[in-house]
Amino acid sequence: MPETSATETFRAARDFLLRHRDDYDAACAGFEWPRSPHFNWALDWFDVIARDNDRTALHIVEEDGRRTEVSFAEMSARSDRAANWLRGRGVRAGDRILVMLGNQVELWETALAAMKLRAVVIPATPLLGPADLRDRVERGRVRHVLVRDTDTDKFDEVPGDYTRICVGAPTEGWLDYAEADRAPGGFTPDRETDADEPLMLYFTSGTTASPKLVEHTHVSYPVGHLATMYWIGLKPGDVHLNISSPGWAKHAWSNLFAPWNAEATVFIFNYTRFDAGRLMAEMDRSGITSFCAPPTVWRMLIQADLTQLATPPREVVAAGEPLNPEVIEAVRRAWGVTIRDGFGQTETAVQVANTPGQVLKPGSMGRPSPGYRVVLLDPVSGEPGAAEGEISLDLSTRPVGLMTGYHGDPERTAEAMAGGYYRTGDIGARDEDGYITYVGRADDVFKSSDYKISPFELESALLEHEAVVEAAVVPSPDPVRLSVPKAYVVLAEGWEPGPDTAKVLFAHSRSVLAPYKRVRRLEFAELPKTVSGKIRRIELRERTAQGGGTEYAEGDLA
Repeated sequence: MPETSATETFRAARDFLLRHRDDYDAACAGFEWPRSPHFNWALDWFDVIARDNDRTALHIVEEDGRRTEVSFAEMSARSDRAANWLRGRGVRAGDRILVMLGNQVELWETALAAMKLRAVVIPATPLLGPADLRDRVERGRVRHVLVRDTDTDKFDEVPGDYTRICVGAPTEGWLDYAEADRAPGGFTPDRETDADEPLMLYFTSGTTASPKLVEHTHVSYPVGHLATMYWIGLKPGDVHLNISSPGWAKHAWSNLFAPWNAEATVFIFNYTRFDAGRLMAEMDRSGITSFCAPPTVWRMLIQADLTQLATPPREVVAAGEPLNPEVIEAVRRAWGVTIRDGFGQTETAVQVANTPGQVLKPGSMGRPSPGYRVVLLDPVSGEPGAAEGEISLDLSTRPVGLMTGYHGDPERTAEAMAGGYYRTGDIGARDEDGYITYVGRADDVFKSSDYKISPFELESALLEHEAVVEAAVVPSPDPVRLSVPKAYVVLAEGWEPGPDTAKVLFAHSRSVLAPYKRVRRLEFAELPKTVSGKIRRIELRERTAQGGGTEYAEGDLA
């Protein structure tokens, strides 16, 4: 593909960020979002960098050791054939395709193929069941589904007049995607792609309510994730490992757009059961230069001997939920590198981050990404400039990496964008240097005896103790204080649930927390999570209100 003006504009913005990857102030002062009336990332960027490019674009290692490597040039050609085959099966511009695949080559080639066709992708994790799929097919107005052979039976209970395409073993009643390998190459688009055409519809993870349907365009994610590339610190030739399940926004963030914006290799280790030692062995063997993982994975990693990794990555980052300081310190001691937090949502690219070259402040998730004007709205007045308030984006300089809105829900969109600000629903505190520290979801912060309690702060304190692997804090009704902090705790190996362990943890809470913040009640239990791995505190609040389970109260064990 020849370079277009849109390609040149995109490349100039990308190269500016690469030149200033270690100079945050210069990056923020000089960065401008590339804005072109027409842009198709698959055609105007990926195919351009893929021309005669034999470097590895995608490297997948299976649990049994099998390896698949696909070059940029091969991926471009594969996606051309896939696009031509899908067009022949009736896929048209604007059609919604529900894609439910694992970490397999077809996931990446169909993502590019759909972009080339200007079809709209609805990513779905293979963990979904028939009820979730019915909701997605109905609300997403799905015209085509493309799924693994092992998941086709789930659609027996999903009504609808949609094309059924199967990846894997041929399945009766389903089109065989393997035929795409024999399709002609040399894809020709039917017209230019308008920059504001819809590209993706994401169902959110639903930590506090039913999933919302987030609409992104041909620029809001592909171009918006220039900020994510900058946060991770990716450079051309890097080998990037991001642990994320297909179907969720973070997978597109760091397994598609950010690394290929940087012309880096996407590396995947396909494990069925997490094994820290095996993961580190693969990281060494494959020369991983940058690594991103959610807090759950980082917490499991530090339970292992991190020194098994002979050559740590140059860049390590975390996203999904705030990372607790003790995890950061454990990795720093073992690997000599510091995990850098980033904050974003399905609705956006990374908004706030600790980027390369910045001074890191313990507990802070950093400063606004280049191209983002982040304000904290006062929780009472709604006015900007609060020292602590709702993390929001100033829409007077609307960042490219922000969704169009919530598809089919104008009221929810208007509420989120009210008053000229996009409101994240998350609370943060800003210091005198502009660093923002995460306080919690607006729905999760609660009051106890008129003191405001941040669950994240208390959870971080509990995680400092060797007995605690995971913790979630919610309000527990109290006749005197209105509510008191209750912790649900997952114990490390070698610790037994019971009054003795509870007494140890209450003592730890007293030693590290102010009296009004102390954990007053405790229960040992597995934490309910969304399929993307985020803790569903709403379920724990409901469980606490209803009672049940073996609860330990601090006063009873004193």
